[in-house]
Amino acid sequence: MLCRVMTEHDRRSDLIESHSVDFVPPNERHGRVADLFTLWFATNIAPLPVVTGALAVQVYGLSLKWGICAILVGHALGAVVLGLCSAQGPVMGVPQMMQSRGQFGRYGAMLVVGFAAVIYVGFFTSNLILAGNSIHEIATSITPRLGVVVAGLCAATIGVIGYRFIHLLNRIGTWVMGTAILIGFVLVIDRLPGDVASRGGLTVEGWLGTMSLALIWQVSYACYTSDYSRYLPATVGVFRPFLATYLGAFLGTSLSFIFGALVVLAAPEGTAPMAAIRIATGPLGPTLMVLLAINVISHNALNLYGATLSIMTSIQTFASRWTPGKRSRTVVSAAVLAACLIAAVAAANDFVPRFMRFILTMLDVLVPWATINLVDFYLVKRRTYDVPSLFAPDGGRYGLFRPSAILAYVFGIAIQIPFVVLPSYVGVIATALHGIDISWCISPLVTAPVYFWLEQRFASAFLPSPAENAS
Repeated sequence: MLCRVMTEHDRRSDLIESHSVDFVPPNERHGRVADLFTLWFATNIAPLPVVTGALAVQVYGLSLKWGICAILVGHALGAVVLGLCSAQGPVMGVPQMMQSRGQFGRYGAMLVVGFAAVIYVGFFTSNLILAGNSIHEIATSITPRLGVVVAGLCAATIGVIGYRFIHLLNRIGTWVMGTAILIGFVLVIDRLPGDVASRGGLTVEGWLGTMSLALIWQVSYACYTSDYSRYLPATVGVFRPFLATYLGAFLGTSLSFIFGALVVLAAPEGTAPMAAIRIATGPLGPTLMVLLAINVISHNALNLYGATLSIMTSIQTFASRWTPGKRSRTVVSAAVLAACLIAAVAAANDFVPRFMRFILTMLDVLVPWATINLVDFYLVKRRTYDVPSLFAPDGGRYGLFRPSAILAYVFGIAIQIPFVVLPSYVGVIATALHGIDISWCISPLVTAPVYFWLEQRFASAFLPSPAENAS
């Protein structure tokens, strides 16, 4: 159970995390692999995944059976990427975006670091809006705008304290939120209408849309997954962190997505997902709303933490002598918080659905990056990197720009153009397929062999030897 939520090392350490984008030395490694399960399970029992899961039946028109099928397949596939990225943390000891310098070069990594920062800022802002509305639902005397400010300040506090506190909250949250949502499932299933099996249906577009949404949900976290595993000792290997992350992410997100689909079916037609939770869960409704409001704040701390590290990585790219610590991380976190609070307070009512459409668009830039990242780590460099070169002003062995990764990345994006379905553009092949977007599965099939060939053909001189890496 929760017999030990903090180790002796935790109690001796400073409250606020001292590391930021720098390397975590072996003598400061600590923690348990099981913490990765609780982190990725608890953090996804939150309003935004519930709202997103409801789209399967409300927007894509799937029946409950086919909606659940698409959700499970999407998360099962996407969580593989998440788990493989998480397993890199104990080996590397650096944040995920810092590691990208070993693939793209010091300046070349800015291609993906910028996208990562935008995604986390967008997630943070969306969750602020949902948290503000949730707080207003619980206490109507608190306006949604005031709720946004309260949620933002609380999330920022957690994010500034950092790594250990985030893991601690999610250890507790796994038991609390896991129990609450399981009880919620029982209550909602009991309230489902008799005709629920006949509602909706199956369309290829709807199934692929739902499955893609679930898949990109997982892949969108891959840009900062190793941020939460980099303190683990390298001796834990790669399989255990992969398995713990995979199971936690798959189970937590699947439960939330399916719960969202169920509650909108159990409530009157057209009811918004958050309001449907209160209606469909009966006596548990008020308590569950409170727990979700608290958990979305904890969940949002990850987005602020990831956005802060990505922005600091960008700054440090051009200020090589700068080694940011806790004070710098606090200042950057405060700046991100202020900007997102302004955006959340001024946001239109349709901001969240518009942002989710943006996240689907991000699939086109995230999938090629994830492909290159995994091929490079597991097949090209085989888990052996020259970590000091990641911080070298001239990029060390990896240089300022690494043409093999940049060319493969651009090619991986370009190859998707005929297959994509975007709000303002539909590719020629997607049009022939009646609006079905299969770009996300085309890109890895091409990007992986192209990048592997380029690295083997042109970049072997940059690869560190195991002896040099150990030194």
